[in-house]
Amino acid sequence: MFQPALAARKNDAHKGSFGSVAIIGGDAGMVGAALLAARAALLTGAGRVYLALLAKQAPSVDISQPEIMFRSPEALTQLAQLNCVVIGPGLGQSELAVELLEFWLAQNFPMLIDADALNLIAAHTHLATITQHRKADTVITPHPGEASRLLGVSVDAVQKNRAENAIKLAKSLRVSCVLKGASSVCAHYDGSYFINTSGNPSLASGGTGDVLSGIIGSLMAQGLTGLDAAKLGVFVHGAAADYLVAQGVGPVGLTASELAVAARNIINQLNVID
Repeated sequence: MFQPALAARKNDAHKGSFGSVAIIGGDAGMVGAALLAARAALLTGAGRVYLALLAKQAPSVDISQPEIMFRSPEALTQLAQLNCVVIGPGLGQSELAVELLEFWLAQNFPMLIDADALNLIAAHTHLATITQHRKADTVITPHPGEASRLLGVSVDAVQKNRAENAIKLAKSLRVSCVLKGASSVCAHYDGSYFINTSGNPSLASGGTGDVLSGIIGSLMAQGLTGLDAAKLGVFVHGAAADYLVAQGVGPVGLTASELAVAARNIINQLNVID
């Protein structure tokens, strides 16, 4: 199912062959969310990973993954080589967060929108309007709570008809939508949808959604369409959790950091080299 979506890696490839992805988020107290997304993007094959943090006392290097290139939110806007932008992990609800989201929504880059960025779209109608009119591929990854705010219904209403609500979200914003949770639903604005079967309860822990955002953003930067990246990313994310549990890591206590490394193993099992 996924093999045709994966770009073969040629022997003469270089980092520019696999795209550049930027992660934007990490306001005060939430830097870890953006770091997890950036690490996951790096571990699943993006050629270059940039990270822009909003926190005033943010680190300037990730000691665990020094390959990640840090930029200020302002400096990031000057980069010409980006292939995908992931915005939302730990973004917060500040005026700066609104300004950054508005700016990046208006750019012609493939984009993944998660977490606080989704809450901002739910709260500001002009951001929803910009999203609807984007020309580039767009993926959103709400959990049921975020989906309920976007749809203006209860969480129970979202959960009672997950596929229908995922399609409704995809159509209303003209995006590909990943409605997270057990049997995550990947829906497209054309009305098609797919239900993921990989994964287990170990994914019900903090940071795993940030890892998913990094994985899907990485795949988009590598050239996959938003829908293909969403389908493959959700499968890899769940399969990584299944692999770890089979190895005796979890389901209790499995961490998002462990999940990102396992996702690399799954990607390499699926990938090929020319």
